[in-house]
Amino acid sequence: MAAVVKDSGEIWTRLFDHGPFLQGEIKYFLKEFEERRADREVEKIFQILERVTEIKETQIDRLKLSSDVHLPTLNANLEVAVGMCNRILEKEEEYCPDRALANNRERRKAEWEAFVEDMTQKCSKVEITFGEKEKEMREYYEQLGQKLEAEQ
Repeated sequence: MAAVVKDSGEIWTRLFDHGPFLQGEIKYFLKEFEERRADREVEKIFQILERVTEIKETQIDRLKLSSDVHLPTLNANLEVAVGMCNRILEKEEEYCPDRALANNRERRKAEWEAFVEDMTQKCSKVEITFGEKEKEMREYYEQLGQKLEAEQ
């Protein structure tokens, strides 16, 4: 039983105790960084600092002059391009089949509503006229009936 507990403890240590592995990786990293690279990193930083200083002192003024010369023409070209794009978009909106279909549908819908309203008005006029004629006919036949009764 003691051997089983000892073996299980050893298995647990190998599986879950990462200390020895990490110590080896840390030592390798320090050795790589300190011995092999030495001062290369510091030298590269100083070279970058020198380049940045040189650019700051000489190139910025030249860049400003160049931008003052070329930016107005670039801006004008961009405005022309934007204008052309806007015209293309307007043309596309004019010839858009979906929009044309939607406009035609709206027009037909308005025509249909006007037709239905006109027919409703005409029907109501016919009904009024029919009611008036019906009333006149009743009165006429009532008068005829009264005349017939009076003659008999």
